[in-house]
Amino acid sequence: MQNHPKYDEDFYAWTMAEANLLRNHKFDELDIDHLIEELIDMGESTRRELESRLIQLLMHLLKWEFQPSRKGKSWENSIKKQRIGIRKVLRKNPSLKSTISECIVDAYQDARYDAANETELDEKAFPQECPYTFEQIMNDEFYPE
Repeated sequence: MQNHPKYDEDFYAWTMAEANLLRNHKFDELDIDHLIEELIDMGESTRRELESRLIQLLMHLLKWEFQPSRKGKSWENSIKKQRIGIRKVLRKNPSLKSTISECIVDAYQDARYDAANETELDEKAFPQECPYTFEQIMNDEFYPE
């Protein structure tokens, strides 16, 4: 691997060189350990996107329910946008459906904290565990009252 960029010195150049090696079927020259690490990270980033969208959606559902006097078009738009984004992530990555319960549990804790922070309500004002089912979360007609 003469002149092959190093993973920790120039990541972009390393990815292009690795892709070229794959394209040319030079499998014995591949940086297998780092490729494995990057493939795992790619999958995890997709899961993180799902969780991030769930955080935003759950936070806005909580704000909608627990601060009804401040409901507005921007909250409604955010709820719609995150539902669309979640559907897209799940459509493109159907295996993530098996992790949805775990993602909701993880996302809800952040959403609860964020909702408390944005509403200036005590975190204890919000349920300890997610009060919504996945079906409710993703139902375009569902807005908690």
